[in-house]
Amino acid sequence: MRSKHFGGKLTPALLAQYEQSDNWRDGKFQNLEDTRMDISLYKIPGLICEQLNGRKERVPARPLPVAAFDRSGFEAPSGQAKFIWYGHSVVLMRLNGQTILVDPMLGPDASPIAPVSTKRFSNDTLDLIDDLPEIDLLLLTHDHYDHLDYASMQKLKRKTRRYFVALGVRRHLVHWGVDPDLITEFDWWDQQVLHDITITFTPTRHFAGRGLSDRARSLWGGWAFRTPAENIWFSGDGGYGKHFREIGKRLGPFDFAFMECGQYNELWHQIHLFPEESIQAALDAQVKKVMPVHWGGFTLAPHHWTDPAERFLAETVRLDLPLHLPQLGRMFQATDQGANRWWLD
Repeated sequence: MRSKHFGGKLTPALLAQYEQSDNWRDGKFQNLEDTRMDISLYKIPGLICEQLNGRKERVPARPLPVAAFDRSGFEAPSGQAKFIWYGHSVVLMRLNGQTILVDPMLGPDASPIAPVSTKRFSNDTLDLIDDLPEIDLLLLTHDHYDHLDYASMQKLKRKTRRYFVALGVRRHLVHWGVDPDLITEFDWWDQQVLHDITITFTPTRHFAGRGLSDRARSLWGGWAFRTPAENIWFSGDGGYGKHFREIGKRLGPFDFAFMECGQYNELWHQIHLFPEESIQAALDAQVKKVMPVHWGGFTLAPHHWTDPAERFLAETVRLDLPLHLPQLGRMFQATDQGANRWWLD
């Protein structure tokens, strides 16, 4: 029996739709430049051993606390956007009076179909959804399990008004009971205006898929948000490439950006940013202030869980680039100051 976690199946009609994209060639979506994972069959056993051995030493010694949601403070009128980070790539925003949720993987396991679980650093995070207000817009960068979670979506679909998702991701949500009329799919550079927020789906250098048969049969990317007052960017997962300069040229400069920084390894260097590359990507895209995401939630690579933040912080200091490092669940604004190494507490 097919696991519910896999999501929706590919159909001839869907494939015919995806083939209309300029980014679809040779039966799948393609990156803008040649991209591959340097993992041959003979390297896989060693990689598995590296991932499993010493895992306890690479994760927090105790569960990471998450601050309680301050609904009145979050919804209070403000001339600036408000943000809350819940670990990994989960970001809640209040922008132009709209509540926006990005990549809301709040489940306890990032490997629900694997023989070995990938447990979250924080406990009971699914319960956080109960305290959230209605979600005006839910956005998904791609369909990997650490970004799109069945358990989270089952709770969120009861309080979400609209969905913007990467091209190909709609089929999963529909399979899980979301009204298809509420979902809009985006190809790279597609744009929509919602309540005076111009939202653009930006390219990344990555891949997507939830099983062996649907690899690169949905798209991947990031999201840019422009209002009359601010310009915000969520980079999405992906390795370093020429697209960052193009994003800056077309949509920048950005006042603030959430930069992917974590779960990297030399074997998949082309599809995930190392911390120093994350900073360079932000500079390429004309970002004025940065924050690392894609860390603080799970261990999906052999590095220590704090390594992304430490290296990201060191590089911003070296290049004199402002940054923010908020604790999990703490509300903040782009102009707030903060380079506190809270993970040492």
